[in-house]
Amino acid sequence: MELQLEKPWKLVKEKLKEHDSKLTDDDLNYEKGKDDELLERLSKKMNRPKQDVKEWIESLSFND
Repeated sequence: MELQLEKPWKLVKEKLKEHDSKLTDDDLNYEKGKDDELLERLSKKMNRPKQDVKEWIESLSFND
């Protein structure tokens, strides 16, 4: 499952933290090509399906 991001990860990461204050830098540690690891980690932490987490991240990336 590959993330489609419009903005750099650093900016997306800050938006994610603004929207969910429970997320930490460790939770949001992301390396290019390891999208599944990130999505799996966030899915467990947020108790949401991976697809929902992926769509949420992408929507924050494309919107201001």
